Amino acid sequence: MSGVNDPYRYQYETVAASQTAQVLGGTGAVGDYLHRLIINGVTAATSSVTILDGSTSIVIQTGAAGVPIGVLSVEVNAVSASGAWKVTTGAGCTVIAIGVFSA
Repeated sequence: MSGVNDPYRYQYETVAASQTAQVLGGTGAVGDYLHRLIINGVTAATSSVTILDGSTSIVIQTGAAGVPIGVLSVEVNAVSASGAWKVTTGAGCTVIAIGVFSA
């Protein structure tokens, strides 16, 4: 037994390549917690990742020649202040978002 109660269990959601503002969780809401993004970059030039807190855009990774190809784990550790967490991905990467999201 882990000792971790259900309300504190992290969830995950996959975000495919070329997605625009995919909501994390069923509806998403203010107060949702985004713990980590696991980015799997396949093509450096198109591996951009942006998160949105409601309408506030935060660039996590730009698609450029110097971006590493492979798996990158990015700690976010933030609570949404203005709406659902959303993720936008470029054509060259996928994302697994880990956190506590509204159903």
